[in-house]
Formats: sequence, structure tokens, C-alpha cells
Amino acid sequence: MKPLTLDAEDGAGLQELGRQSLQIVHDIKNQLNGLKLYATFLRKRMERDDRPEDERETIHKLIAGLERATADASALVRLARPVELRRQPHVDLAKVITSVGAQSDLRIEAEDDSAQESSFQGEFDLAAVTEALKDLTETARQNELEPGALRLILRRAPNGETSAAIVEWRGVRQTEGANTLLNSYSGSNALRANVAAKVIKAHGGGIEHEGDTLRVTLPINSEQ
Repeated sequence: MKPLTLDAEDGAGLQELGRQSLQIVHDIKNQLNGLKLYATFLRKRMERDDRPEDERETIHKLIAGLERATADASALVRLARPVELRRQPHVDLAKVITSVGAQSDLRIEAEDDSAQESSFQGEFDLAAVTEALKDLTETARQNELEPGALRLILRRAPNGETSAAIVEWRGVRQTEGANTLLNSYSGSNALRANVAAKVIKAHGGGIEHEGDTLRVTLPINSEQ
């Protein structure tokens, strides 16, 4: 049997399908935002009219579901589009990851005293890299090997031609093969992890899920 091949015409058709799908997702996102607006109006009216608790709880759950669906649609759109960075000089990656870790009740651990004295400043899009590290932390938390197993490590890469910071989430479950989290598009967390991976790579960094460790490498300024 002759293997199937993708000719130029098929490729153009797939690209057009991708563009149309992206537009559909964008339209769905707008519709979800409209539904959320109506649901919020209904919630305020129910609170004003002192409706039963179960009815108010139902509308709260509806709004939360709409917010999740809208966020997923936004992530899907971002995954399909090129990453555009607005870099800022002298962004302290240590402060960023400390803030991100604190939101998930994780404290940065250093492997040795020298890491605490190192500079982790670099040229980053502060908002984009913060959101990426936040989403990766949440993904790691959702895939924790067991309660309390997750550890957050920040260290400087060994001396080489370039300077780099390494952020590691240790204790992250991997059920099949390498890069499980980054090969999956199933579920909100996996989708956001892939968007985060695009942001990391746009900064000239790298990302991998090896064993029980999710690892990000980002270029930083050379220490003087």
C-alpha cells in the first residue's frame, strides 16, 4: 500500500482550516464573555432579591465555569499565534520565581550557598515570563507525585559559553515517556503548559520534563 503524503494543496487547505478554526475559537470566546456578563447580572439580582443559598451557589458555579472556558479559549488562541515579547532589561528572575512560588505555597530551595549569592537578572518580558512560570508551577502542582513532594529549585547553570538560570520543579509525575506534560494538549493545565513552553522558547530558553523533574532554562546576564 502506498503511504499517504501531504501535497502542497493539502498543506494550504490545512493552513486555511487552522485559520478558520482560530477564528471560531475567538468567536466562541466572545460568546462566553457575553454569557458571563449576563450571568453576573443575574447573580447580582439574585443577591439583591435574597434568593435561596442553593440558587446563588449554582450561579456562582456557572460563572466560574464560564471563566474557565474563556481562559481555555484564550490559551488556545495564544498557542496558535506567534509569541510577541516586550523585553525589559535587568528583570530579576529570582524575584519573579519567589513571587510565583509564594502564590502556590512553595519556597525556593537553593542547592548550595553560592546559588543564593548569584545574580539572576536578564532581559525578559516581565508579564509573559511571570505568567509562564505561574502556569508551569500550577501544572507541576496538579501533577505532584504525592502531597508535599513538590520542590522548587532555582540555580545557576554550570560555567559555560553562556549564562543561564535553571528553574526546576521536582516531584512531578510522569506516567508515560519523556516530556509527557509538554506533549499533551488534554485539559486546561496541559494547554497552558504548552503556551508557557512557547514563551520560554521565545526568550531563547528551553524546557523539558525528565524523570520527576520539570526543568526550564533561561538566559541571564553574565556575572561581573
